[in-house]
Amino acid sequence: MDLVHGRFEDAYLHASAISPGGELASHVPTALFVIMDLTEAAARTGPTAQARAHAMAAHESGAGAISPRLAMTVKASVALTADDRRALDLFDEALNEPGTDRWPFEWARDQLAYGERLRRMKCIREARTHLGAALDTFGRLAARPWAARAGNELRATGLSVGHAGGSGPASLTPQQREIALLAAAGLTNRQIGERPFLSPRTVSTHLHQLFPKLGVTSRAARRDALADAPPD
Repeated sequence: MDLVHGRFEDAYLHASAISPGGELASHVPTALFVIMDLTEAAARTGPTAQARAHAMAAHESGAGAISPRLAMTVKASVALTADDRRALDLFDEALNEPGTDRWPFEWARDQLAYGERLRRMKCIREARTHLGAALDTFGRLAARPWAARAGNELRATGLSVGHAGGSGPASLTPQQREIALLAAAGLTNRQIGERPFLSPRTVSTHLHQLFPKLGVTSRAARRDALADAPPD
């Protein structure tokens, strides 16, 4: 909870008591659960080198091969300490790891970190996409402090924030509806990303949000769910 409330020094002290900064503690299973906590807290409170050392220690340990959750977490942790260009690629890779739909909280947390980086880079439109995805997911999970943090970041982009966590076709934004219809028509993620109105980087993020909003588990089911939706 220290991280979500901005108490980064406290978060670092607690996380480093489990695994020393810059070292993934051996034979300490809980060290795997604070990789991103420690990396983010170190990045926020001290020299980036220490945060980078911890992220790289996690990467070099091979922890990412254990599960999709850890693969996503390790890549996102490295992204936190990378330069802007490399960070965007790593966040994309993290969020597109196969099987990450099983870990919605971690997925939303990576979206939040991604959106925060994009906002600092002044990529406001893309930042809103990822921050909105984080806010929606935290809202569905009733992770209220994290939803509040995502909402604050989203407001910092100049966007007003309403109620998060709605469901059904009516809860889709116009862009999400357009993407859903294209996916339902059989277009691949790459083909959708090539459309002129949409950045390729946002496609998988939107598609990940659409399944829970529509209460479906496949692209084909999404088409049926949209069939009964009122037109825009």
